[in-house]
Amino acid sequence: MASMTVVATTAVPDHLRGALTRWLLEVTPELYVGTVSARVREELWTSVTACVGNGTAVLVYPVDNEQGFELRTAGEQRRSPLDFDGLTLITFRGEGQANAKRS
Repeated sequence: MASMTVVATTAVPDHLRGALTRWLLEVTPELYVGTVSARVREELWTSVTACVGNGTAVLVYPVDNEQGFELRTAGEQRRSPLDFDGLTLITFRGEGQANAKRS
């Protein structure tokens, strides 16, 4: 069954943006939304993770859990999803925090 899928990207190659627009609408620059099957979503995410390069990407799609969605990330990001007793929380990696711990 098809479901709503959202992909947000930052600084990804143009060819990847073009590939995403074949299946999803680019509603604002580098934000893609559409209704696709789980198989298409997985194939798109495989392409994104293979081509993200120095950029970043986030995939959000509905699942049957407490929050009603799951998210995945690709690329070097400051924010990372963290599973906390079945809930997804976001952790921040800050260079300033790492330097403060060394002092």
